[in-house]
Amino acid sequence: MAKLTAAATAFSELVVEVFRVNGLALEAGDLLARPAGLTSARWQVLGVVDHGPAPVSNVARMMGLTRQSVQQIADALQREGFVEYVENPHHRTAKLISMTAAGREALRQVEARHAAWADRLGKRIDPSSLRAAVDALRQARQALEEDASSPARPARKG
Repeated sequence: MAKLTAAATAFSELVVEVFRVNGLALEAGDLLARPAGLTSARWQVLGVVDHGPAPVSNVARMMGLTRQSVQQIADALQREGFVEYVENPHHRTAKLISMTAAGREALRQVEARHAAWADRLGKRIDPSSLRAAVDALRQARQALEEDASSPARPARKG
């Protein structure tokens, strides 16, 4: 096993904590969203299209997900009446996901539960620590994005 530098160890520990926090956050999100008939993933998609209709590819890019997974989520939201597909004036075949009144109401319900939850948990952590964590995660995301687009990046195996 290769020996990690101090920087590599710190980055690796950050990534492991992000994985753990992500799993717990998704569980909490599912609990917050369930009374409105949503899941964390559906809540996230509604949160993006709350700002205006968007094609599946744009939603996927904003969420860091594949287009196919967002398409499945959007199709489920459409079947349940939370979104509808509308014509895209910029593209004949790529419809826009648009929120319905039912979707907006469900999103507002989840947002209210989220606000109370975030306040309860946020009060348990020093605000300057939270801001430092956000800054560190932002820097990590930017480094990962730069690495992903780097021509010097090693090729994937398999």
